[in-house]
Amino acid sequence: MPSPLPGMDPWLEHPARWPNVHQRLVTYAGDHLGAQVGEGYYVAIGERIYVETPSRTLYPDVSVIDSPAPPPVRPGAAAVADVPTIVRLRPVERREPYLELRTADADERVVTVIEVLSPANKRPGAGRELYLRKQAEVLASDASLVEVDLLRTGEPTVALPAELSGDATYRAVVSRASDREARELYAIGLRGRLPRVGVPLLPGVADVVLNLGAVLTEVYDRGGFGRRLDYQGTEPVPPLDPDDLAWARGLARG
Repeated sequence: MPSPLPGMDPWLEHPARWPNVHQRLVTYAGDHLGAQVGEGYYVAIGERIYVETPSRTLYPDVSVIDSPAPPPVRPGAAAVADVPTIVRLRPVERREPYLELRTADADERVVTVIEVLSPANKRPGAGRELYLRKQAEVLASDASLVEVDLLRTGEPTVALPAELSGDATYRAVVSRASDREARELYAIGLRGRLPRVGVPLLPGVADVVLNLGAVLTEVYDRGGFGRRLDYQGTEPVPPLDPDDLAWARGLARG
């Protein structure tokens, strides 16, 4: 069952929902590409691991709430402080999967790195810093880079100045190792379909195609989101403007 919306479904961006969506996007994208690359290549799933200190932007399971006993009263005190609720923000281990297209030979050379951005990549902190270091390393190497940003919130992170993305809601950017001065931008509007992105292999070999719409349909279907999302009773996070919200709910209503 596909999403009722033609492109990216903004209800999938909710911070509580996105980790599952992200994991599935990477896994199913790898499956789609692995079926195309032929015997000379294979698709590997890599993983970044880091510890993030929670800020005010939190996943719901990060905070631990205590209800402490009232503090002792100092003899002779004129007033007693109210008892606060203690919210403990504990460091959280993050795991971010990504894809590598590699040659199926003894060298297992990395040909292309494919990243699907997460919220931590787009806000200040360890996740963004680590991502930008990895981005710089790939751009300085002989591997191509494909970045997919399906999140409306956060700072611009893909390897393209924000002002060159126009008013795109989402985006995919390809930087080919054969021409670092060029960036292939797939600007994605909220109401448009997701693109078919050309993914580079070695020079002289035709691209394989990452069909983001097909991958998202598989995420939506196999993740059971059609049974889980309440389009009429809840708003997406971050919220849509009233016109876009009415449009999306109209499609969901059928």
